[in-house]
Amino acid sequence: MKPILHSFLLIYLLFGNLVSQTINETAIEKRIDELLSRMTFAEKIGQMTQFSGTNTRYEQMIREGAIGSLLNVVGAAENNRLQKIAVEESRLGIPLIIGLDVIHGYRTIFPIPLASSASWDTALIRQAARIAAHEARTAGIHWTFAPMVDIARDARWGRIAEGAGEDPFLGAAIARALVQGFQGNDFSDGAALLACAKHYVAYGGAEGGRDYNTVDISERTLREIYLPPFKAAVDAGVGSLMSAFNEISGVPASANYLTLRQILKGEWGFKGFIVSDWNAISELMNHGIAANSQEAGLKALEAGVDMDMEGRCYTPELSEYMQNSKLSEELINDAVRRILRMKFKLGLFDHPYTNPELARMTILHPDHIRTARELAKESIVLLKNEKGLLPLDIKKIKTLAVIGPLADDKQAPLGAWSCQGKAEDVVTVLEGLKVKIPTLLVAKGCDVRSSDRAGFKNAVEVARQADVVIMVMGESDDMSGEAASRADINLPGVQAELIKLIAGTGKPIVLVLMNGRPLTLTNVEPYVAAIVETWHLGIQHGNAVADVLLGEFNPSGKLTVTFPREVGQIPLYYNHKNTGRPGNTRDKCSSKYIDAEFTPLYPFGWGLSYTTFNYSNLKVQQSRLRPIDELVVTVDVKNTGKRAGTEIVQLYIQDVVASVTRPVKELKGFQRVFLQPGEQKSVTFRLPASQMGFYNLNMQYQVEPGEFKVYVGGNSQETLASNFEIVNMP
Repeated sequence: MKPILHSFLLIYLLFGNLVSQTINETAIEKRIDELLSRMTFAEKIGQMTQFSGTNTRYEQMIREGAIGSLLNVVGAAENNRLQKIAVEESRLGIPLIIGLDVIHGYRTIFPIPLASSASWDTALIRQAARIAAHEARTAGIHWTFAPMVDIARDARWGRIAEGAGEDPFLGAAIARALVQGFQGNDFSDGAALLACAKHYVAYGGAEGGRDYNTVDISERTLREIYLPPFKAAVDAGVGSLMSAFNEISGVPASANYLTLRQILKGEWGFKGFIVSDWNAISELMNHGIAANSQEAGLKALEAGVDMDMEGRCYTPELSEYMQNSKLSEELINDAVRRILRMKFKLGLFDHPYTNPELARMTILHPDHIRTARELAKESIVLLKNEKGLLPLDIKKIKTLAVIGPLADDKQAPLGAWSCQGKAEDVVTVLEGLKVKIPTLLVAKGCDVRSSDRAGFKNAVEVARQADVVIMVMGESDDMSGEAASRADINLPGVQAELIKLIAGTGKPIVLVLMNGRPLTLTNVEPYVAAIVETWHLGIQHGNAVADVLLGEFNPSGKLTVTFPREVGQIPLYYNHKNTGRPGNTRDKCSSKYIDAEFTPLYPFGWGLSYTTFNYSNLKVQQSRLRPIDELVVTVDVKNTGKRAGTEIVQLYIQDVVASVTRPVKELKGFQRVFLQPGEQKSVTFRLPASQMGFYNLNMQYQVEPGEFKVYVGGNSQETLASNFEIVNMP
């Protein structure tokens, strides 16, 4: 095809698609207008009401148009039955939207989100979300309460397992990938799940790491740290957001006009709808800003919450507030419009039912399982590897022992929020290893949390017979996630004691960790030769671990959250402020502890490989640039080892002098680079200068002129450095 003809065709296709989309959206809005004109106040409130499960009372309410959404109802047959009541037996025939917590898989369970974020592989993360959406839709699910995009800097917080870690830039990239994966390119294609970015906002900043707790932060921190992943989700087209349990500097998130109506619906132009977290509107009474449920409902409505999840605060009695002019019907109409808009976009009005046969052909499809194994492998982080103990050379190792309470545990790998995942689908670490090494010495040693030491003796005897000991230790699946905060993030129970006892045999130990959060490992790290962070990897956990331990896959994962040495260091994160007296071991009067180091055990971005990488020749193409220009940075990365491997190249910047204090480093780019032994590649980063700004003294986003530093390396601490300058526009 001639270039000019190709260009005209491309323009025609793009313009035609835009016109078609505009016509479709216009048609949807007209259908919504027609519905709204026919709806009673009670029916409008019904669309704004979501209940969990079902019973005969709920079914009657569906007939009356008093429920617009259900959650936790699973299965095509049951959902079709309930949908039929809504579509064929209610006055207006408005379909239900049915939601479920499809967090990291439906039946094919993938690594928990914190684990998958360690892959830094947004394409594979997007693919996993697409698979989860496809499986869930075959069960009659239309809507997932994911992704969780909360930034978390406190490892004690149980829900750190559900997010992408501590960094807003990486969090935003993963938020985009997950929204695109769940929703696909077409809401109505029958395989798309409406995504729900949660928990809006700053839920991850809970004081003391205690779930549901107070959050007290500045607006600058809110806008620069906690909001960017939500903004990325909105820009990616997310159809819904969930308002959080926490308060933000005195105002509960589910009644926060600034964050919900001013920023989300106003500044960002969000067109989807907002659902509260479970009972969060009713809990405004516990927060002490509402005297009763009606007042709680009024405050949430005014702030911008469109749907009440299990709070029972949006009721027809709210019409009393309209009569005395405390509530505008336009707020009600706007909320209902937003909900109906998503129901239309999902195609529920035209195709409300699910084909029950689809599940049989889709659930646990071999392609899904292959993707689960691939993502699990990429999510593993090699934290330590003394003397190259890993990968294990089975030709030289005559006897291998596998010890630990999680070695043959089928439940723990599923992790928190495992949806419809089943233990029977899980490949344990022991099972994965036995596929490759049929003869293994095995001992449980102890339980995860128990103080029972009865199994110690047998574990020591088994270890003495082995050349190398693999110890599979960590947390059970219910020790992270919602309502699973921990004050002590050491290995629970007597696991650390068992590690030290086995170390006394003199046999080299590979510590395989299975956990949903960073752990403090200072008390066991000196006793083991290698540490492999495997998190909770889902149904392919054991196969992925075996692939890595035996060298069939070279680990490439990098931490997306800092590992502290002591719990007293928390919160600990790489992009901290410098302070007036930065931590310095030579200066007593500096920001540090007198009884512990102030540096992390393992920093953000850390992760070893079975090969080595060398960075050189860092160049900044243009040392002076304007706010409208683009920073171009190149660096050479060479595989200096004997194995092929993937390196995650990370770029950070620092604004050296600004009108407000800036972090010591900020991640602004990353690339996964695969290199053969001896191979070298030049890696190029292109960063718009517009992304180097911040919120100034007047809370306006600004790119200030001045000196900047740029860092490139394999983690946040070991980097090459250069500098550049941003200058005023001529």
